[in-house]
Order: sequence, then C-alpha cells, then structure tokens
Amino acid sequence: MDVQTWTYILVGLTFSLYIGIAIWSRAGSTKEFYVAGGGVSPLANGMATAADWMSAASFLSMAGIIAFSGYDGSVYLMGWTGGYVLLALLLAPYLRKFGKFTVPDFIGDRYYSNTARLVAVFCALLVSFTYVAGQMRGVGLVFSRFLEVDINTGVIIGMVIVLFYAVLGGMKGITYTQVAQYCVLIFAFMVPAIFISLQMTGNPIPQLGMGSTLNDGSGTFLLDKLDGLSTQLGFNAYTDGSKSMIDVFAITLALMVGTAGLPHVIVRFFTVKRVKDARKSAGYALLLIAILYTTAPAIAVFAKTNMIDSVVDKTYAEQPQWLKNYEDIGLIAWTDKNNDGVVQYGPGSAFIGKPAYDGDKRTALGARAVTNINPANPNELYVDRDIMVLANPEIANLPGWVIALVAAGALAAALSTAAGLLLVISSSVSHDLIKKVVNPNISEKGELMAARLSAVAAVCVAGYFGINPPGFVAAVVALAFGLAAASFFPAIILGIFYKRMNKEGAVAGMVVGITAMLLYMIKYKLGWFDAALPSSDEWWFGISPEGFGTVAMLINFVVSLVVCHFTSPPPQEVQNIVENIRIPSGAGEATGH
Repeated sequence: MDVQTWTYILVGLTFSLYIGIAIWSRAGSTKEFYVAGGGVSPLANGMATAADWMSAASFLSMAGIIAFSGYDGSVYLMGWTGGYVLLALLLAPYLRKFGKFTVPDFIGDRYYSNTARLVAVFCALLVSFTYVAGQMRGVGLVFSRFLEVDINTGVIIGMVIVLFYAVLGGMKGITYTQVAQYCVLIFAFMVPAIFISLQMTGNPIPQLGMGSTLNDGSGTFLLDKLDGLSTQLGFNAYTDGSKSMIDVFAITLALMVGTAGLPHVIVRFFTVKRVKDARKSAGYALLLIAILYTTAPAIAVFAKTNMIDSVVDKTYAEQPQWLKNYEDIGLIAWTDKNNDGVVQYGPGSAFIGKPAYDGDKRTALGARAVTNINPANPNELYVDRDIMVLANPEIANLPGWVIALVAAGALAAALSTAAGLLLVISSSVSHDLIKKVVNPNISEKGELMAARLSAVAAVCVAGYFGINPPGFVAAVVALAFGLAAASFFPAIILGIFYKRMNKEGAVAGMVVGITAMLLYMIKYKLGWFDAALPSSDEWWFGISPEGFGTVAMLINFVVSLVVCHFTSPPPQEVQNIVENIRIPSGAGEATGH
C-alpha cells in the first residue's frame, strides 16, 4: 500500500478511537467537564499530562529547530524539561490542595478580588490562544502533506475533530482521550527513530546512536560527520553555539517559569483525588515526557544529516521524491539563482520572508514563479523547520506504514494539547467570568452549556490563528510560555509562599508584566511598529522575543512587591488559607471548596 492509504487507515483508526472514548466518557456535570470528576488515577493522569504537555511543538517542531539550530536548540530542551520539574515540585501539590478548578479561580480567591480574576482570565485566554495557534498549524501541516489537502483545509478538519471530543466530554473525555493519544504519539515518535538509528549506526537506542560511529565502515562519528557537513556548507559546526549567554539563559528561564504558569497543564493536577496523587502523577508524567525529550536531539541529527546527504549539491532532476512532495505544498522551495540546475544550500534565507507561489502547488519546473527571491544570498533552498520529523522517515526510505504512523502521532500530539487549551478557554469564560462575575446564580446546566458554547467559539478563533500563525510552531509556542511567565508565575509563586502579598500588588504586577511582554513581542516578533522586522541587533540587552518573558517576569515581581508594600495587607482569613496550603500534615484530601 502507498503512504496515503496507510495514512487514511491509521489516522482513521486513531480518530475513531478518540471519538469513541469521548462518547463513552462524556461529561454530565460541571465537575466532570472541568476536572474529570476529580477521580482520575495517578498513572492515567500522568499519561494525560504527558500528552497535554507534548504538543505539536514537542513532537514536530522541537527536533526541527534543533536540526537547524544545532547546539542553540538545546535551550528548548533545558527550558521545557526544567520547567516541568519546577511545576511538579514547586507548584502542583500546593495548587491541588487549594482545590480550585482553574488558575483564574485560584488567583481570584487568593487575591480576594474579581478584578484580579478578570485580569487572570484575560491572561489565560491570551496564553491559550497563542499556544493553540501552534497546535492548529501542526494539524494543518500533517493533513496538507499526507491527505493532500491545503494547510487551511487541514486546520479546519482538525478543528472539527477536537471540537467534538472537547465539547462532548470536557476534561473527562479529554483525559482518557489523551491517555490513548500518548500511546499513539510516543510509539509514532520512537519507531522511526529506532529504525533510523539502526540504519545509520547499527545501535537500536537513538540516544546512543546519535553519539555512535557510522556503520559505513569509515569509523566516523555521526556528530563529527554532521559538523563537517555543516562547516562545508558555511554554517557553524552543528555542536557549536552562536547565541549569546544572556539570551540562552533568558530563553531557558522564560520557558521554565512559563511552564509553571501554563493553565492547561496546571489544571491536570485538579483531576486526581488527593494531593499525594498529584505528586505521583507529576512523577509519572516526567518519566513519560523524558522518553520523547531525550530522543528529539537524536532525530534532529539523523534528519539533518540525511537531508544534506540526499539533497545538497545534486541537480534538481536527481532530487528524491520526498523533496518534491513537500515542495508541492509549499513547505520546501528551490530557486536556481545561478542557473546551473544544482541545488545549493547554505546560511541565510533564500527568500525574503517565505516563498510566494503562483498557485497552490508548483509541480513543474516552468511554473516556479517565485516573486520574493533574496538576491543578496546565494542560498537557493527554503526548508520549513516544522517538516523535519514528518519528513524524517521519508528521507530515510522507511516503509509507508512508518511514515503514516508519524502522521498519526503528530496529529495525536497537536490535538491532545489543543483539547486541553480549549478546555482552559471555555472554563475561563464559563466558570471564572460568567459563574464568578457576571451571573453567580447561573444553574449547573446553564454553566455547562456556557462552557460548551465557549469551546465552540474558542475553536473558531484557534482555527483562525492556525491558518494565520505568526511563525513556525516552536516559536509561536515559545511566545505563549513568555506570556505565561510574564503574567501567572509571579502571582502564583507569591500567592503560595508570601502571605503579605495582596490584590493590589498582584493585579499591578500581572498587568505590567503582560503588557511589557506583549509590546516586545509585537515590536520584535510581529514588526507592527516598524516598516520591516527589527534585527537582532536592536533587541533589548541582546534578548530575543522568546526569552523576553524572563525580563517581563522580573518586572512583574518588582512591581508586585513594591505595590504590595505601599498598600494594605490581605485579610487575616486569606493569610490563614496561605498558611494552610503549605502545611503537609493532613493534606491527604483536598478541601475542594
């Protein structure tokens, strides 16, 4: 069977499984919709948390950005992995003991203020919509390649699927669907990695294969070969970094503390019965996440080496079919700048922006009307970073079922995280905005209906951002982490560990922090204030937009503490609550009020 047939079979089977689970576990109450009834086992919650955490950015884009950035890409590994440890050890047990459904609910009650709640709702919506844009783009990429539809149509298909089980099942349906999605995505990630590691080095363990010698008899280490290929083409050696130390530190810290403020991950710790179960599920999730995160660098090395070997310095007529498959949907582009018929690849952009096509596909040499060539750069090849994991088994000539399996895994990763984010959006609107502020007397049935309608509206907005994203998947997701770091992390940390922290300080800190991050992101990532996108030479302190969440977080902390000390302390009962949630004794059952 060909790849497309295998894709229809595997994607159809997995989607049928997800929909069947959603029907079986549909939510009948607001507690089931928001926190799956609070009765999920630690192992199941650990698997669901891992699936929620390992989004399209982890599955598709992280290996891609490491492949193209080399050593510099390690900031994503350090930041996201370290952030999860920070969340599991520092925040999850205390938030679970507090017993609230959502992060805005925690902030609204801890800071005894509907103003604080509304600011938190705004921040949760902003973070979630930024994050979900990356997931929907990932869905569109997979569908466009393997089902031969354009990216926009792929996004719409993904919207319909995720809307079905998110709206019907709520957190209960999402949780058990994510257990299945974790199994699918990790199997899909590991199988090609093992095959290619065996193929290139003879070692079945990808993490070891990356540092092994090639099995071509040359005795050359794989990383040494990739270093040599990179320098021959004019790049830095793959194992050398080019980012400044301050930017590496800022991005890593922003990703870490942003992780600890992500509302769709935090809410997972409310779905278990007891505080100790929250700790157990965090431990399970960390182990399950580590399988993928330790494999991603190996996949990056395999894919980059095979891509250079199979494409560079060969004529267009000699190019493998996989390149032309991705070229047809606009994720790879080549223009023969020196008219020698050979594909030249090197540093810098072959095009100004992304390639512009004369029509949806470019299947014939004569139809290659590219209108935005970069004449100042000799590089002739544009490769979308997000395709490296998808293309990896094709580049290595693996069987069709393996290629289709990766497609199913990528969809599982994107849809699992998108579902969790949609639930955060819907619960922020229905529970934190409507129930707590607008209409406190709303019935449970009315609140459940509001949650489902909010999810419908949210998926439409998410689809728009998926069709018009501000960058490749990992960059979009990194910005979401920066927004979470700038807004939620200081409010949560100070809310748990500092009794004197009051509502005025928390509100001022969140507003100033999120505003600083938004302005920096708009100027240096989206370029709204300038005719052209500012260069990296203009970054403040040499810190990229992905790392500016660290600066915005520090601004939040300073503003919060200064305002706090010039205003009245919180009521004594609030200080007693803060004292209580940090006491381990008697913490077996959460208060749940």
